[in-house]
Amino acid sequence: MAYLQTRKKKSTFREYAEAIIIALVLALFIRTFIVQAFKIPSGSMLPTLQIGDHLLVNKFIYGVKMPFSGSVLIPIKNPQPNDIVVFKFPRDPKLDYIKRVIATAGDTVEMRDKKLFINGKPFADKHGVYTDRKILPASAGPRDNFGPVTVPGDHIFVMGDNRDNSFDGRFWGFVDLKAVRGKAFILYWSWDVKKPILSVDRFTSVRWSRIGNVVH
Repeated sequence: MAYLQTRKKKSTFREYAEAIIIALVLALFIRTFIVQAFKIPSGSMLPTLQIGDHLLVNKFIYGVKMPFSGSVLIPIKNPQPNDIVVFKFPRDPKLDYIKRVIATAGDTVEMRDKKLFINGKPFADKHGVYTDRKILPASAGPRDNFGPVTVPGDHIFVMGDNRDNSFDGRFWGFVDLKAVRGKAFILYWSWDVKKPILSVDRFTSVRWSRIGNVVH
C-alpha cells in the first residue's frame, strides 16, 4: 500500500509539473509570435497614448518572424501609414519604442514649417498635434523643417503624434522592418504612474474610460 501511495504522489507531482511546463511554453509562444504587452513611459504619442497606458501589441499581423533575427518566416503584410507600431530603437535595440508609421519604402518625406508632405503631396495628418506655435528653421534642427528624404527598401519612417515633443525618425532616421515587433491594437489598463505605486492616489487614478479602447 505504501508503495502504491508513493507511486501516486509521484504521478500527481509529475502531472502538475507537466501542466506548468506546458503553460510556460504556451505563454512563451504567445508572447513571441502572437501578442505581447507593453506600457507607455513617455508623452511622445500624446494625446493618442498617455503615460501610464498599458497596451497589447499584435505580433502576428506583420508575419511570423524569427525571434532573434527578425527575419520573416511567413509573410502576411507590411506596416502601413498611420499604423502605430512597436519596434526596437535603431540606436539601441535593447529599447522598445512606439510611434506612428508616416511613410514606407520608396516614399519621399518632407516637413515644411510643421506641415508634412509625402511624395510632394500634403499628408492627411489627422493624428499629429503641435503644441508649440514657434516654427524652428532647419538650421536649428529637424523638428519643424526636415528633408526631403526617401525611405529605403525594407524600412519605414515613423513619428510621434506629439510632433513638437517626439524623438523620432526626423532625428535618427528609419526603422528596419526586421526591428518591428508588432502593431498596437488595444488598451488593457491605464493609470497615472506619477502617483506613488502603493498609494490610494495611484488606484483612484485609474482611467477606466480608456480600458478596452482600440488603438488607432
